[in-house]
Amino acid sequence: MSAVRIFVPRDSAALAVGADDVAATLLAESERRGLSMELVRNGSRGLFWLEPMVEVQTPQGRVAYGPVAPEDVAGLLDAGLLNGAPHALGHGLTEQIPFLARQERLTFARMGITDPLSLADYEAHEGWAGLRKAAAMEGAAVVDEVLQSGLRGRGGAAFPAGIKWKTVRAAQAAQKYVVCNADEGDSGTYSDRMTLEGDPYMLIEGMAIAALAVGATQGYIYIRSEYPHAVATMREAIARATAAGFLGTSVCGSGRAFALEVRVAAGSYVCGEETAMLESIEGKRGIVRAKPPLPAIEGLFGMPTVINNVITLASVPLILARGAAFYAGFGMGRSKGTLPIQLAGNIKHGGLVEKAFGVTLRELMFDFGGGTASGRPVKTAQVGGPLGTYLPESQWDIPLDYEAYAAVGAVVGHGGIVVHDDTADLAGLARYAMEFCAIESCGKCTPCRIGAVRGVEVIDRIIANDNRPQQISLLRDLCDTMVNGSMCAMGGMTPYPVLSALNHFPQDFGQAQTDPHAPPLRGSLLPGGAAVALGRPGGDRPLPQQEA
Repeated sequence: MSAVRIFVPRDSAALAVGADDVAATLLAESERRGLSMELVRNGSRGLFWLEPMVEVQTPQGRVAYGPVAPEDVAGLLDAGLLNGAPHALGHGLTEQIPFLARQERLTFARMGITDPLSLADYEAHEGWAGLRKAAAMEGAAVVDEVLQSGLRGRGGAAFPAGIKWKTVRAAQAAQKYVVCNADEGDSGTYSDRMTLEGDPYMLIEGMAIAALAVGATQGYIYIRSEYPHAVATMREAIARATAAGFLGTSVCGSGRAFALEVRVAAGSYVCGEETAMLESIEGKRGIVRAKPPLPAIEGLFGMPTVINNVITLASVPLILARGAAFYAGFGMGRSKGTLPIQLAGNIKHGGLVEKAFGVTLRELMFDFGGGTASGRPVKTAQVGGPLGTYLPESQWDIPLDYEAYAAVGAVVGHGGIVVHDDTADLAGLARYAMEFCAIESCGKCTPCRIGAVRGVEVIDRIIANDNRPQQISLLRDLCDTMVNGSMCAMGGMTPYPVLSALNHFPQDFGQAQTDPHAPPLRGSLLPGGAAVALGRPGGDRPLPQQEA
């Protein structure tokens, strides 16, 4: 009789709530009972309220149980866990759990299904198909495929990936680089981490395709230091992929070389901004560079550099494998494909939802998230990281689309959504945004370095009702200076949460319900007029986290 396959996630979120203890108990208990069981440490499916989620392979498919504690293991085995038998912790077939069944998982199709470091598992689930196709193509044709797919930077800035690649390909230089910005630091975001830990070969494949497309021979993955499991997994995955010929001197037998290595970030939020990240990789202090020159022309070590974030690069293998038209068939308007959306904060069912652009915030919070964990009414949600806007209920039905959000001064960013119930104090949250900027600013430009400090002081006076009307006017003027005068989105976007809180929730600032003097917050206020450059200041999100 063959061993029954049992899956227990190795994702950091699962480890944080005891997945290792559950795995150890399963092994010990099965040995004590003489049961034949093969334990697989998979990535997480992204249903975090059910973690640790244990799955068993049955002839009908995988059956899920969760959240499972070590003390539940004996009872589960008694009830027939190895046969997928019913239990109080059971959820039936995993694929039929409504949270998963309503998604369009393209980039995250393998997530939670495979052993993250198994080359055989990856290849059995369409892995390397895109790279093999790219290896047989001219670089210009690969770039064109990415252009035609409509893929835009998933870090938040939403810049077309194909245009960036085309620029790097056309640049004349002895050396070119591909850099992945994995310095994921936005509040409520974890899709990058899930990819690094749960499907690392997908990122490696995407970076190798980018390298073949533009003529780069060296790549770096810049991973935040707070992600030790992601760092270890990526390093091991790179070693295995190199040994198997998917990296190295002849990628997939193409005769073209591409080497890849991990660089651990220095713990600075602003190093998510693409040029500050380049400074950090070069061993310097992570501060923002003036642009131009653009990194696509003079990037890492002064050479042409492709900089994309994790989800952007991870989307590329499927585009090459199935064609640009397949990917472009999802989404709406200029927002093509899908976005891994992360539900966090005061939410009953927190987790990852991959949906085509066009889904609404209301659907995400209630149909997927199940409302607040506290059971109280939702007051607002911050979309797009710590420098994203707070959306009132009147904006919950806007389709999730870069242009639709920018039209009302909101930001999609990296797809992080942090939910707040009706006890939230928006004045306090606005103050936090200014304080966050003051702490994390690289200090290079005055509007950000000084403006954030003054912002905290002004909001404190507003809260204390110290000459409130004049202080509110001063706060608006200060925000205008920061938006239009900051070098990057660290200072340029800090006013977004502040002004959205002030405009939509004036009562939390001691004002009348509607402020007649509140000007509309528009995406065109972004530095340089980049209406959709919202996220973290950097490489694939516009904030220090990523700009492209």
